[in-house]
Amino acid sequence: MTPWKHPALAAALAAGLAAPVGAQTTQDDLLKELRALRERVNELERKVREQEARPTRPAAPAPAPAAAAPAETGPAGMTAEQQQEFNRIALKTEALEDNQERAGFKGLKISGYMDPAYIYNRRADRAGFQFLNRIDDEDNGGYAYDNSYFGAAVLDLIKETDSNTRWRLTLAPNRGVGTAFNGNSIVQEASVSVPLSDLQTRVIAGQLPDWSGYEFLPAPQNKLITHNLLFDFTLPTAYTGVGMELTRGKWLSKVMLANMNASRRSPGNKAPVLAYRIDYARGEFQGFGFAGVHGKAANFTENVLDADGNPVGQPDSTVHLFEFDAYFIRGDWTVQGQVSVGTQKKAAITPDPDSGALRDSRWWGLSTLAAYKFTPRLEGIARLDYLNNKKHGGGLLGYSTADDHNGVGPAPNGDPERGANRYALSLGTSYLLNLNTTLRAEYRLDRASVPVFLDEDSGLYKKSNHLLGASVLVSF
Repeated sequence: MTPWKHPALAAALAAGLAAPVGAQTTQDDLLKELRALRERVNELERKVREQEARPTRPAAPAPAPAAAAPAETGPAGMTAEQQQEFNRIALKTEALEDNQERAGFKGLKISGYMDPAYIYNRRADRAGFQFLNRIDDEDNGGYAYDNSYFGAAVLDLIKETDSNTRWRLTLAPNRGVGTAFNGNSIVQEASVSVPLSDLQTRVIAGQLPDWSGYEFLPAPQNKLITHNLLFDFTLPTAYTGVGMELTRGKWLSKVMLANMNASRRSPGNKAPVLAYRIDYARGEFQGFGFAGVHGKAANFTENVLDADGNPVGQPDSTVHLFEFDAYFIRGDWTVQGQVSVGTQKKAAITPDPDSGALRDSRWWGLSTLAAYKFTPRLEGIARLDYLNNKKHGGGLLGYSTADDHNGVGPAPNGDPERGANRYALSLGTSYLLNLNTTLRAEYRLDRASVPVFLDEDSGLYKKSNHLLGASVLVSF
């Protein structure tokens, strides 16, 4: 079949090409131009096939038309000028695609986000904007529930080669996991994923943020501004090592041998941790997963003193962490939940009162979140957390000393054997201003079973604290 033999089709194509193509030089504009032209051609070919498939009645012979000079047309019923313009677009597009491949841009995806935030913390006697401050700055409290990964500017680069190897570099100056455990690093993730026997069996290696729990680290993947108590105080920060990623039907499994929260082990520490994550997508709307870590990690206890009364650093000690999480997302509703348990050897805040020996820290906790979209743009969110941490004066992952900002440990002048159990209730809203911009607001109430929050204004210890937050999240 010759699809251009019908005069009506030729006229339609000529009309679609009548407007001269502007002198556009950017790659995206030229690619869009060529795609639009291809779509017109495909549509016109479809109409021709439909017309030829339709039965026709013989028409009465028409009188022979007077002889006329043939019009100069090119292939596909285009005029010579239109054909020339079409060829110019095609050649330039092919050249741009070749240049893109030679420059390494083929298979490259660039994305990112910024989320400047405003935080008011009543007990800390602090209010102000928070953006790109160093997450490990001890003068500002270091990593805390009111100073986690929000207020960041993140650039994410993902490259996939023709061999289906994926390379990823995520940069988060001052606000990423690299800063949390290595203050000089702006790298949040630097990883490779190499297929073996098939695309569903891969080797993974590098530095990867922790994958535990229902909450994700990047702000665009979270409902609220702050994170839940389990995310902040019971989960690892990142892994540096090598492992496997397996996809089998509805199951996705990842396992690594790695350093936990360390890009390099310190002298005397040689044992890695075993970290794993398994997810099951039960259907289109629901699923569950669980993750665990077993091995040795840094012990920050300060209960062993030298002759001058200064804390003596302790070697890494064994940790066992396990969590289970699940989700249901359908229509306007989102429901998520998580339960976590953990222990670390010789990392409790209070040593044995008789012998002074170091004891193990133990904890368990729950978190649940529900969100409902009142309109396609406006969503309401509620989250409730509980963290049981009273044994041996308390002690959480990375928190082996009392912390009167985060509410960890026994009450000053109280029972040193009784650590604080923590609660947190967060209520928030998010409004989708446009496809790339989300406005967020959050009110958070933190409570403890004993007075462990230092009120900076009065110098007294309280059982509760109030936080207000707002942020503008812009992503691309």
